[in-house]
Amino acid sequence: MAGIRVIGFCGNTQRPSKTRALVEAVSGNLRKRHGIDVDIFDLVDAGEGLGAYSPAGLSGRAKAIVDAIESADALIVGSPVYKGSYTGLFKHVFDLVQPTALVNRPVLLTATGGGARHCLVVEHQLRPLFGFFEACTIPTAIYASETDFSDGIPSSPFVLQRIAAAVDQLASLVGRPGCVAAE
Repeated sequence: MAGIRVIGFCGNTQRPSKTRALVEAVSGNLRKRHGIDVDIFDLVDAGEGLGAYSPAGLSGRAKAIVDAIESADALIVGSPVYKGSYTGLFKHVFDLVQPTALVNRPVLLTATGGGARHCLVVEHQLRPLFGFFEACTIPTAIYASETDFSDGIPSSPFVLQRIAAAVDQLASLVGRPGCVAAE
């Protein structure tokens, strides 16, 4: 879709990353199924400039990432699970986003972790975070654990099915005022 800007943001602190691989798989599926391209940023792309305590203190790459998030038509976000939640630096990036910047913005939630015990992090941690911003989180969130990957790529039929469903839901909301799904 011409003129639509979708940003992927991964809260990974290293490369390669299963979180990045999951966001890339979602982004590739969005491009293949709906012709929508995604620009993906990693937490590590922000560099040392992320240490700012306020948006005014951001510089360089960190400012560019926050600006991209605030100006996106839709977001695909992903975080590895640490101690039952998203990473602290992932949250810090969103602490720097203006509170009204994401109102009615479609957001597709993803997370990765070591096992199935962390699968509810998308519902109990990520969804409330974006609820604060009054963003429109799509119904289908995606969680993938170690066993859902083969050679660093999501391969579980269940995860791939959720990716397809989530991508279709996101595409139906992108560019629509008020985040109202297409009928």
